[in-house]
Amino acid sequence: MIMGDTCTRACAFCDVKTGKPEKLDIYEPIKISNAVKKLNLKHVVITSVDRDDLKDGGSEHFYKVVKLTREKNPSTSIEVLTPDFLRKGDSYKKILEADLDVFNHNIETVPRLYTVVRPGARYFASLELLKNAKKQNKKIFTKSGIMVGLGEDKEEIIQVMDDLRSAEVDFITIGQYLQPSPKHHPLKRYYHPDEFKELEAIAKTKGFLLVSSSPLTRSSYHADDDFRKLQDARNKKLECLQQKLKK
Repeated sequence: MIMGDTCTRACAFCDVKTGKPEKLDIYEPIKISNAVKKLNLKHVVITSVDRDDLKDGGSEHFYKVVKLTREKNPSTSIEVLTPDFLRKGDSYKKILEADLDVFNHNIETVPRLYTVVRPGARYFASLELLKNAKKQNKKIFTKSGIMVGLGEDKEEIIQVMDDLRSAEVDFITIGQYLQPSPKHHPLKRYYHPDEFKELEAIAKTKGFLLVSSSPLTRSSYHADDDFRKLQDARNKKLECLQQKLKK
Protein backbone atom coordinates (compact mmCIF):
# COMPACT_ATOMS: atom_id res chain seq x y z
CA MET A 1 0.00 0.00 0.00
CA ILE A 2 1.45 3.33 -1.07
CA MET A 3 0.94 7.01 -0.22
CA GLY A 4 0.94 6.48 3.53
CA ASP A 5 -1.15 4.73 6.16
CA THR A 6 -3.78 7.45 6.67
CA CYS A 7 -6.86 7.78 4.45
CA THR A 8 -8.90 10.91 3.79
CA ARG A 9 -12.12 8.87 3.60
CA ALA A 10 -14.00 7.04 6.35
CA CYS A 11 -15.60 4.05 4.64
CA ALA A 12 -17.69 2.14 7.18
CA PHE A 13 -16.24 -1.27 6.27
CA CYS A 14 -12.55 -0.36 6.31
CA ASP A 15 -10.07 -0.53 9.19
CA VAL A 16 -7.48 1.85 7.70
CA LYS A 17 -7.18 4.93 9.92
CA THR A 18 -8.72 8.22 8.81
CA GLY A 19 -7.14 11.64 9.25
CA LYS A 20 -4.71 14.13 7.77
CA PRO A 21 -2.03 12.22 5.83
CA GLU A 22 1.68 12.95 5.85
CA LYS A 23 3.46 14.31 2.77
CA LEU A 24 4.19 11.80 0.03
CA ASP A 25 7.45 9.87 0.31
CA ILE A 26 9.38 10.90 -2.81
CA TYR A 27 11.57 7.83 -2.44
CA GLU A 28 8.63 5.42 -2.38
CA PRO A 29 8.82 4.51 -6.10
CA ILE A 30 12.44 3.42 -5.56
CA LYS A 31 11.57 1.52 -2.38
CA ILE A 32 8.67 -0.36 -3.99
CA SER A 33 10.55 -1.23 -7.17
CA ASN A 34 13.54 -2.48 -5.16
CA ALA A 35 11.31 -4.54 -2.86
CA VAL A 36 9.60 -6.23 -5.82
CA LYS A 37 13.01 -7.07 -7.29
CA LYS A 38 14.44 -8.31 -3.99
CA LEU A 39 11.43 -10.56 -3.39
CA ASN A 40 11.51 -11.74 -7.01
CA LEU A 41 7.76 -11.29 -7.34
CA LYS A 42 6.02 -12.66 -10.42
CA HIS A 43 2.95 -10.52 -9.80
CA VAL A 44 2.53 -7.42 -7.65
CA VAL A 45 -0.59 -5.56 -6.53
CA ILE A 46 -0.02 -1.87 -5.82
CA THR A 47 -2.80 -0.19 -3.87
CA SER A 48 -3.18 2.96 -1.81
CA VAL A 49 -5.20 4.99 0.63
CA ASP A 50 -7.45 7.74 -0.73
CA ARG A 51 -5.63 11.06 -0.96
CA ASP A 52 -8.33 13.68 -1.49
CA ASP A 53 -5.88 16.23 -0.10
CA LEU A 54 -3.75 16.00 -3.26
CA LYS A 55 -4.69 17.95 -6.38
CA ASP A 56 -4.49 14.85 -8.58
CA GLY A 57 -5.53 12.34 -5.91
CA GLY A 58 -2.05 10.84 -6.08
CA SER A 59 -2.16 9.68 -9.70
CA GLU A 60 1.28 11.10 -10.54
CA HIS A 61 2.80 9.27 -7.57
CA PHE A 62 1.01 6.05 -8.59
CA TYR A 63 2.43 6.48 -12.10
CA LYS A 64 5.98 6.90 -10.81
CA VAL A 65 5.71 3.78 -8.63
CA VAL A 66 4.37 1.65 -11.51
CA LYS A 67 6.83 3.07 -14.06
CA LEU A 68 9.91 2.40 -11.95
CA THR A 69 8.63 -1.00 -10.84
CA ARG A 70 8.20 -1.96 -14.50
CA GLU A 71 11.66 -0.69 -15.44
CA LYS A 72 13.36 -2.71 -12.71
CA ASN A 73 11.08 -5.76 -13.03
CA PRO A 74 10.20 -6.20 -16.73
CA SER A 75 8.89 -9.76 -16.31
CA THR A 76 6.65 -8.98 -13.31
CA SER A 77 2.96 -8.49 -14.03
CA ILE A 78 1.63 -5.34 -12.36
CA GLU A 79 -1.86 -4.80 -10.97
CA VAL A 80 -3.06 -1.52 -9.48
CA LEU A 81 -5.95 -1.21 -7.05
CA THR A 82 -6.82 2.47 -7.14
CA PRO A 83 -9.00 5.02 -5.35
CA ASP A 84 -11.88 6.56 -7.31
CA PHE A 85 -10.18 9.93 -7.97
CA LEU A 86 -13.51 11.59 -7.27
CA ARG A 87 -13.60 15.23 -8.38
CA LYS A 88 -10.05 14.94 -9.75
CA GLY A 89 -11.03 15.21 -13.43
CA ASP A 90 -8.93 13.11 -15.80
CA SER A 91 -6.08 12.61 -13.33
CA TYR A 92 -6.63 8.82 -13.42
CA LYS A 93 -5.34 8.79 -17.01
CA LYS A 94 -1.79 9.35 -15.77
CA ILE A 95 -1.72 5.89 -14.16
CA LEU A 96 -2.81 4.32 -17.43
CA GLU A 97 0.22 5.82 -19.15
CA ALA A 98 2.36 3.42 -17.13
CA ASP A 99 2.90 -0.11 -18.40
CA LEU A 100 0.46 -1.97 -16.15
CA ASP A 101 -1.46 -5.20 -16.71
CA VAL A 102 -4.54 -4.99 -14.48
CA PHE A 103 -6.54 -1.93 -13.45
CA ASN A 104 -8.64 -2.68 -10.37
CA HIS A 105 -11.10 -0.41 -8.61
CA ASN A 106 -13.56 -2.00 -6.20
CA ILE A 107 -17.22 -1.02 -6.41
CA GLU A 108 -17.52 -2.55 -2.89
CA THR A 109 -21.32 -2.62 -2.46
CA VAL A 110 -24.69 -1.92 -4.07
CA PRO A 111 -25.84 1.66 -4.85
CA ARG A 112 -28.50 1.75 -2.11
CA LEU A 113 -25.88 1.24 0.62
CA TYR A 114 -23.35 3.82 -0.56
CA THR A 115 -24.50 6.61 1.78
CA VAL A 116 -23.77 4.44 4.83
CA VAL A 117 -21.00 2.14 3.58
CA ARG A 118 -19.03 4.48 1.27
CA PRO A 119 -20.29 7.96 2.24
CA GLY A 120 -17.36 9.73 0.59
CA ALA A 121 -17.74 7.91 -2.73
CA ARG A 122 -20.28 7.83 -5.55
CA TYR A 123 -21.39 4.55 -7.16
CA PHE A 124 -21.68 5.86 -10.69
CA ALA A 125 -18.38 7.73 -10.44
CA SER A 126 -16.68 4.41 -9.66
CA LEU A 127 -18.43 2.78 -12.61
CA GLU A 128 -17.36 5.63 -14.87
CA LEU A 129 -13.74 5.25 -13.72
CA LEU A 130 -13.73 1.55 -14.68
CA LYS A 131 -15.43 2.29 -17.99
CA ASN A 132 -12.98 5.07 -18.87
CA ALA A 133 -9.96 2.98 -17.86
CA LYS A 134 -10.96 0.32 -20.37
CA LYS A 135 -11.70 2.94 -23.01
CA GLN A 136 -8.30 4.54 -22.44
CA ASN A 137 -6.38 1.26 -22.71
CA LYS A 138 -8.13 -1.72 -24.29
CA LYS A 139 -5.13 -3.98 -23.67
CA ILE A 140 -5.34 -3.95 -19.88
CA PHE A 141 -7.67 -6.13 -17.84
CA THR A 142 -10.18 -4.30 -15.67
CA LYS A 143 -11.30 -5.73 -12.37
CA SER A 144 -13.72 -4.89 -9.57
CA GLY A 145 -15.02 -6.47 -6.38
CA ILE A 146 -18.06 -6.47 -4.15
CA MET A 147 -18.58 -7.57 -0.54
CA VAL A 148 -21.75 -9.34 0.55
CA GLY A 149 -23.33 -9.41 3.98
CA LEU A 150 -23.68 -5.64 4.29
CA GLY A 151 -27.47 -5.66 3.88
CA GLU A 152 -27.86 -6.00 0.11
CA ASP A 153 -30.25 -8.40 -1.63
CA LYS A 154 -29.68 -10.81 -4.51
CA GLU A 155 -31.37 -8.62 -7.13
CA GLU A 156 -29.12 -5.69 -6.20
CA ILE A 157 -26.00 -7.85 -6.56
CA ILE A 158 -27.13 -8.95 -10.02
CA GLN A 159 -27.70 -5.31 -10.98
CA VAL A 160 -24.11 -4.51 -9.95
CA MET A 161 -22.93 -7.37 -12.18
CA ASP A 162 -24.87 -5.90 -15.11
CA ASP A 163 -23.48 -2.43 -14.41
CA LEU A 164 -19.91 -3.74 -14.31
CA ARG A 165 -20.34 -5.60 -17.58
CA SER A 166 -21.76 -2.43 -19.15
CA ALA A 167 -18.47 -0.82 -18.12
CA GLU A 168 -16.62 -3.73 -19.83
CA VAL A 169 -15.10 -5.01 -16.60
CA ASP A 170 -13.32 -8.33 -17.22
CA PHE A 171 -13.07 -9.78 -13.73
CA ILE A 172 -15.39 -9.65 -10.71
CA THR A 173 -14.59 -10.80 -7.17
CA ILE A 174 -17.33 -11.53 -4.62
CA GLY A 175 -16.42 -12.13 -0.97
CA GLN A 176 -17.93 -12.20 2.50
CA TYR A 177 -17.85 -8.95 4.50
CA LEU A 178 -16.26 -9.36 7.92
CA GLN A 179 -16.82 -6.55 10.41
CA PRO A 180 -13.40 -5.25 11.60
CA SER A 181 -14.72 -3.93 14.92
CA PRO A 182 -17.97 -3.01 16.72
CA LYS A 183 -17.66 0.58 15.45
CA HIS A 184 -17.73 -0.49 11.80
CA HIS A 185 -20.74 -1.21 9.60
CA PRO A 186 -22.65 -4.13 11.15
CA LEU A 187 -22.50 -7.55 9.55
CA LYS A 188 -26.04 -8.34 8.44
CA ARG A 189 -25.54 -12.00 7.62
CA TYR A 190 -23.15 -14.71 6.49
CA TYR A 191 -23.66 -16.17 3.04
CA HIS A 192 -23.58 -19.96 2.66
CA PRO A 193 -20.85 -21.32 0.33
CA ASP A 194 -23.62 -22.57 -1.97
CA GLU A 195 -24.85 -18.98 -2.34
CA PHE A 196 -21.40 -17.93 -3.48
CA LYS A 197 -21.45 -20.72 -6.06
CA GLU A 198 -24.83 -19.50 -7.28
CA LEU A 199 -23.55 -15.92 -7.59
CA GLU A 200 -20.51 -17.22 -9.48
CA ALA A 201 -22.75 -19.09 -11.93
CA ILE A 202 -24.89 -15.98 -12.49
CA ALA A 203 -21.82 -13.78 -13.01
CA LYS A 204 -20.42 -16.18 -15.59
CA THR A 205 -23.60 -15.88 -17.64
CA LYS A 206 -23.06 -12.11 -17.75
CA GLY A 207 -19.88 -12.47 -19.79
CA PHE A 208 -17.06 -11.80 -17.33
CA LEU A 209 -13.76 -13.34 -18.40
CA LEU A 210 -13.20 -14.49 -14.84
CA VAL A 211 -15.24 -14.75 -11.63
CA SER A 212 -13.98 -15.41 -8.11
CA SER A 213 -16.78 -15.94 -5.59
CA SER A 214 -16.30 -17.53 -2.17
CA PRO A 215 -16.47 -16.60 1.53
CA LEU A 216 -12.74 -15.88 1.70
CA THR A 217 -12.37 -14.20 -1.70
CA ARG A 218 -10.66 -10.83 -1.47
CA SER A 219 -9.67 -8.35 -4.14
CA SER A 220 -6.04 -9.50 -4.21
CA TYR A 221 -6.74 -13.11 -3.27
CA HIS A 222 -4.59 -15.34 -5.54
CA ALA A 223 -4.07 -12.33 -7.80
CA ASP A 224 -1.07 -13.93 -9.52
CA ASP A 225 -2.96 -17.10 -10.48
CA ASP A 226 -6.00 -15.06 -11.50
CA PHE A 227 -3.91 -12.96 -13.86
CA ARG A 228 -2.77 -16.09 -15.71
CA LYS A 229 -6.38 -17.28 -15.85
CA LEU A 230 -7.42 -13.92 -17.28
CA GLN A 231 -4.80 -14.22 -20.01
CA ASP A 232 -5.95 -17.76 -20.85
CA ALA A 233 -9.61 -16.71 -20.91
CA ARG A 234 -8.91 -13.80 -23.25
CA ASN A 235 -6.85 -16.00 -25.57
CA LYS A 236 -9.61 -18.61 -25.71
CA LYS A 237 -12.17 -15.91 -26.45
CA LEU A 238 -10.04 -14.55 -29.29
CA GLU A 239 -9.56 -18.06 -30.70
CA CYS A 240 -13.32 -18.62 -30.70
CA LEU A 241 -13.89 -15.31 -32.50
CA GLN A 242 -11.28 -16.16 -35.11
CA GLN A 243 -12.87 -19.55 -35.73
CA LYS A 244 -16.29 -17.94 -36.17
CA LEU A 245 -14.87 -15.45 -38.67
CA LYS A 246 -13.37 -18.28 -40.73
CA LYS A 247 -16.75 -20.02 -41.08
